Amino acid sequence: MIDYGKILSDTVQNIKPSGIRKFFDIANTMEGVISLGVGEPDFRTPWQVRSAGIRSLERGSTRYTANRGLDELRNEISRYTERKIGVKYDPKSEILVTVGGSEAVDMALRAIINPGDEVIIPQPSYVCYEPITRLSGGVPVIINTRAENGFKITREELMGAISKKTKALILPYPSNPTGAVMEKDDLLAISEVLKDTNVLVISDEIYSELTFTEGAHVSVASIPDMRERVVMINGFSKAFSMTGWRLGYACGPAEIMSQITKIHQYAIMCAPTTSQYAAIEALRSCDDAVEEMVREYDMRRRIIVKGFNDIGLECREPKGAFYAFPSIKSTGMSSEEFAERLLYSKKVAVVPGTAFGASGEGFIRASYCYSLPHIKEALRRIEEFLLEIGK
Repeated sequence: MIDYGKILSDTVQNIKPSGIRKFFDIANTMEGVISLGVGEPDFRTPWQVRSAGIRSLERGSTRYTANRGLDELRNEISRYTERKIGVKYDPKSEILVTVGGSEAVDMALRAIINPGDEVIIPQPSYVCYEPITRLSGGVPVIINTRAENGFKITREELMGAISKKTKALILPYPSNPTGAVMEKDDLLAISEVLKDTNVLVISDEIYSELTFTEGAHVSVASIPDMRERVVMINGFSKAFSMTGWRLGYACGPAEIMSQITKIHQYAIMCAPTTSQYAAIEALRSCDDAVEEMVREYDMRRRIIVKGFNDIGLECREPKGAFYAFPSIKSTGMSSEEFAERLLYSKKVAVVPGTAFGASGEGFIRASYCYSLPHIKEALRRIEEFLLEIGK
């Protein structure tokens, strides 16, 4: 009898499955569940984008593209970053089209990490950063961000986390799950700490279009003297409602991007061709559609935050992404217990804050990329749950 425990990687076996998928999978087995669990837009991909993908299939454009992606798409990405964040990237040497933003994170970390190198990860944050760091042979160094600081990483916290072994800082803002945003002054403070180091910033800006501050999203790559030390990651899933198209991109200095592209070349070959043609159209013609979706998210954001506060769960205003992160500490339950009891007793699915790191204890993540009736019904059931448990 074969012993699979001796065959499988120790690193892989020690990685826990995603805490997001756990509750989503349970909810899928139950009738009548209202889910606030998954961060997937409820809007359809804009018609002109779908149409561009269909046209590419009809004309037979189904072959491999260049490893880096279609020239036409990389040119559009270059124009997009210049007008959106004020940073121009050379489409020939500084842009790589990837299979979603997660592949870009994976490839960036694999390109720079030697065994034992440290990667600083602020938490609560998206579930992939820590496992991918470990799979790359790196050592995660966690900064537990705090609600009283708006879940932002501070200058002092960063200084305390940097060591001689630090290779990279992951900067995941706007944040999943907290909705936190690093504004220009916050980024300037971070840049002061990093300017005399060899630390690379991997800036995950997948929610950049979903920013609800007075000004537009500010990329750390746009901060003076930071461009040379930033790999900026973005994609089409969130802003353009293109989750299933699986398309993202990474931009950065040519010296780093050439190595990231080398890994992509062997592991992936190229991103899906149909999706690339669709993405060209998204960048060219979907500003109005994105703005309309953002306005709708903003309305839902205000309603869900007020709703949580009204029923007694303190909820800070998220400034970006499409998640609320209310505190459930007043119930005396752990995040896991709260989410499980709520799911089974009221058929409402949320994600425990601990799915995003230990500092998420005492919180739950509730996505508001669902319809308004859906959100209101979920809030009604959560209020019933709180009344029943006497909180």
